[in-house]
Amino acid sequence: MMFKKMFYLSGILLCAAILLLNGCGQQPRLTFMVGGAPNELAFFEELLAAFTADTNIEVILIRQSTDSTQRKQGILLALRGQRPDPDVMLLDVAWIGQMAASKWLEPLDNYEIRRQDFFASIIELADTYENQLIGLPLYIDGGLLYYRRDILEKYGYQNPPQTWSELRQMAEQIMPAERRQNPDFWGHVWQGAQYEGLICNALEFFTSAGGGFFVGTATPVINQPANIEALRYMNELIHKQPISPPNTFTDMKEEEVRMNFHNGNALFERNWPYAWGLHNATDSPVRGKVGIAPLPGFTQGKGASTLGGWHIVMSRFSDMKPEAAALIKYLTSTVVQKQLSLKLGWNPGRTDVYDDADVLAANPALKDLRQVFNNAVPRPIIPYYSNVSQILQKHISATLANRATPEESLQRAQTEVLELMKSYGIK
Repeated sequence: MMFKKMFYLSGILLCAAILLLNGCGQQPRLTFMVGGAPNELAFFEELLAAFTADTNIEVILIRQSTDSTQRKQGILLALRGQRPDPDVMLLDVAWIGQMAASKWLEPLDNYEIRRQDFFASIIELADTYENQLIGLPLYIDGGLLYYRRDILEKYGYQNPPQTWSELRQMAEQIMPAERRQNPDFWGHVWQGAQYEGLICNALEFFTSAGGGFFVGTATPVINQPANIEALRYMNELIHKQPISPPNTFTDMKEEEVRMNFHNGNALFERNWPYAWGLHNATDSPVRGKVGIAPLPGFTQGKGASTLGGWHIVMSRFSDMKPEAAALIKYLTSTVVQKQLSLKLGWNPGRTDVYDDADVLAANPALKDLRQVFNNAVPRPIIPYYSNVSQILQKHISATLANRATPEESLQRAQTEVLELMKSYGIK
């Protein structure tokens, strides 16, 4: 006897039915929940068919949309109900803490996973919870500095800035001259609107100043001096000899930032790796004129990049854990990670793929991304992270809008986060 798993997902509603089948020798069946664009899901179907051919373990793909909120709600519905399906799923890196703390994820330490095949810092900071391995990076992201290589060379600069003061100096020199031909030209565009992207940017500024949000997972240090000075710098980018547009704190999300740079209206851009291919598309006005580099630091060599991406995990409620572990190892293998990079342009979670000649020929930018991912900083891996993010967004945005000083905003955020932690029983 065995269970046959059937799922129907519509929008954010997940309905599960477990049907008992008669007979022996039934083919084992796993369920894998993943969202994405149609071409991504179609390629996953191909990968799963190959896995089935090799292992005789059938995998049913539970399709989700590209919308992250809907994806999270669908996963939470299944896990809160302690359902055996899905066995395996992809999580945004920012969700891992909540789901691990809720004891919904199966530790992977007993399944012969080779941690050393992946970026060590990502495994330690994002995929380990209470000293247990609870996920692996399938696709990784990190904040990057895009720059107009041709414009820097025009003004005598051979290299991108390594510090934030260098970036400001270059922008202040170049902006007035470029504005004679293009009044809409800005020095630096970045994600400053009040949403999660603001927290990714703030974490990069704060960390590169020697600060951060937490020490460990239990001690908030939001109002520390390094953070205050970094937030002051963020404000000054918009308001004091501005090199960033005035709508930075109202409108600037990923696509608004990308299009500003894409249309030739910015010298520097902070964005994720996805923008590289779009900037170099055949119809791009800036094709062949763009460089990428690690984000600057307040001192040379101290830049930071917020970790993004999707991580593969196993449900603690799966009734097919050995088979689920086999699927996880397959999808994070060198062969499959190489295919995901070549076919979908994904940044691999495994380090060895960054040395592959075929992958580098198809995407030369990966050689630069490796350094970025080595220095990637995750958002706090805590169960109440979404609440912390909302608090930080509100108060950081207040300073960017000139409604509060950096000291006032970060002190208020510190106080509210401490109150939040008390509600979770953390003192």
